[in-house]
Amino acid sequence: MTDTVTRTEEVNPPPPKRSYAKLAADESREDYSLRYAPHSFRRWSPSMVAGTALGGIAYLADFAIGASIVFTYGFTSGTASILTAATIIFITGIPIAKACAKYGLDMDLVTRGAGFGYFGSTLTSLIYASFTFIFFALEGSIMAQAMHQAVGLPVEIGYLVTTLIVIPIVFRGMGALAKVQAWTQPIWIIGMILPFIILAFEAPDAWGAFGSFGGTEGAGSGFDWIGFGLGTGVALSLIAQIGEQADYLRFMPKKTEQNKRRWNLAVLAAGPGWVIIGAAKQLGGAFLAFVALEAVGKTHALEPIAPQLEALKPWLGSVALPAAAIFVIVSQIKINVTNAYSGSLSWSNFFSRITHKHPGRVWYIFLNLAIALTLMELNMFAALNKLLGFYSNVGIAWITAVAADLVINKRMGWSPKYIEFKRAYLYAVNPAGFGAMTVASTVSIIAFFGVFGEYGEAFSTFIAAGLALILCPLIAWATKGKYYLARPNPVNGPDVVLEDFAAETATHDCAVCETAYELPDIADCPVQNGPICSLCCSLDADCGDVCRKAPADGPVLMPLPTVRTIAEQV
Repeated sequence: MTDTVTRTEEVNPPPPKRSYAKLAADESREDYSLRYAPHSFRRWSPSMVAGTALGGIAYLADFAIGASIVFTYGFTSGTASILTAATIIFITGIPIAKACAKYGLDMDLVTRGAGFGYFGSTLTSLIYASFTFIFFALEGSIMAQAMHQAVGLPVEIGYLVTTLIVIPIVFRGMGALAKVQAWTQPIWIIGMILPFIILAFEAPDAWGAFGSFGGTEGAGSGFDWIGFGLGTGVALSLIAQIGEQADYLRFMPKKTEQNKRRWNLAVLAAGPGWVIIGAAKQLGGAFLAFVALEAVGKTHALEPIAPQLEALKPWLGSVALPAAAIFVIVSQIKINVTNAYSGSLSWSNFFSRITHKHPGRVWYIFLNLAIALTLMELNMFAALNKLLGFYSNVGIAWITAVAADLVINKRMGWSPKYIEFKRAYLYAVNPAGFGAMTVASTVSIIAFFGVFGEYGEAFSTFIAAGLALILCPLIAWATKGKYYLARPNPVNGPDVVLEDFAAETATHDCAVCETAYELPDIADCPVQNGPICSLCCSLDADCGDVCRKAPADGPVLMPLPTVRTIAEQV
């Protein structure tokens, strides 16, 4: 690499140095929310990262979703729906989990480089943010129901309590989240298993009766294609959960010969593996609701606290209610700290690109929670199936398009072999992923509202997935991968993956904020006449994207011979 070159006369003097707000500059809270997660920050073992990520799937929305699907469409169609959705989620989640763990990037940054472009992924940031506040509201409603039944707290006040309780934890970032997930795991495991143990002794014939359950809406116990399609659509609303898993997976340590088996297992378990537990919880939740149906009625059977309580009563008696309430509250805290955390990351990504400002991840916690609280007060729990069915049309189009790029386009050479997430090297919009998602979700939403008939409505999510899977590679092939890189990256290049760990962990001082960052977070900037970190690059509103207009064979502006290693800095 050459030394820093003299700036050409056409480029204006560099803007003043940037000083970030106190919260935005504190990476112990910020957790590199808009950046590549450097190796110096990835201090957790593969098992610790996996345990923290899996702790976030303790939520009981699976119980409510599974019960709602089986109650509406019957056991046979409902079970087929849950297992089919789980298979699709697992397959699409594998390449995404590996990419996030390998490159130290969250879902938003991976989406940028996997076919969507710098501004194209702002739409998916909104999709992801909506996932976090929709499910925060759903989980918060479940917690409020538990508090109402346990201590008589009005649900409207319970909604506020469930919202406020997570703020101190999420405010402190990944370190606090890891501790909360580890400390609460034993309580959650006991509470999850105990009801099924009790029912195995007290109601041994219940599983047989459950297998012939025809639902509460007259669907019948046999298989029905319409019910199967609609139920799968509801279950597929959980497909964006891979984004929350990725928010943890980006902190995986580097994969080495010594840890590769543990690394691969941790990524598989904490990435797509969450859905195996998730599907089991959906079926288990449906079973508990079925057992409790006669005692509590349909409405309360769909609220996880009531079936949990009914299952515990034979053994725990008067202690059953507080025990059930503690389990529900612990479960919901475990997931809602993740929902709030991931939402803050997604909103940060969205607003940094739109406003060119970044006050810090923690401020967006309050935005996400305010929206979630509004949804709870509007009783979104009552419209569960319809809301989740609609959302899944957009979510699956996005996730499938990203997976198609990672699995097909990169192998065929239509997409760079690495994930380029920095503004300095990306087109604003890449039609491969963004176009595929837009077309797929639009057509599937039209189908969802019945324009293509009964079967089109039932299988709208399959339409979304199929179109995204076909269109993303097709557009990349037709455009010859032109819109992935606006200019070559002088370090990685369009077809080379940086594998030299010493070079990757070498740091450069950003010419704008004067902070040292590892090489993958740095771009060469002709305006600054030197290296610029990815966040300073994103927040620059006046550069006019000069770098994208520079000649492809122009000089390299990063002073690579003067790098300092992490060890030297520490």
